Amino acid sequence: MKQSIVHIALVVKDYDEAIEFYTQKLLFEIIEDTYQPEQDKRWVVLSPPGSKGVSILLARASSPEQEKHIGNQTGGRVFLFLNTDDFWRDYTRMKSTGIHFVRDPKEEEYGTVAVFEDLYGNLWDLLQLK
Repeated sequence: MKQSIVHIALVVKDYDEAIEFYTQKLLFEIIEDTYQPEQDKRWVVLSPPGSKGVSILLARASSPEQEKHIGNQTGGRVFLFLNTDDFWRDYTRMKSTGIHFVRDPKEEEYGTVAVFEDLYGNLWDLLQLK
């Protein structure tokens, strides 16, 4: 048996503002953006540049209950982990585009890591493993 996780759903307020953030600030690529008229929603899939793994599925909140979780899908814990081949290149570029880091870079035994917020407040690790 072979299985894999293909997408992680990320609840967002608005497709277009989320697309702008992820493509302009994090340089993610749009893999698919298809309107689904029967559900009046879009199937929006984004991926970091050069990634061959799991992608992000932007899921616009469709109820007040879902809206409550925008920006806090994991109760304040780091939610997603963005691995890089050059921590300092990406950290410097991200800072220059206005990405807010809530924890400064730190050298750990497993690599270099800093925590940043996306446009809604979800926490991400920027991480370069040793």
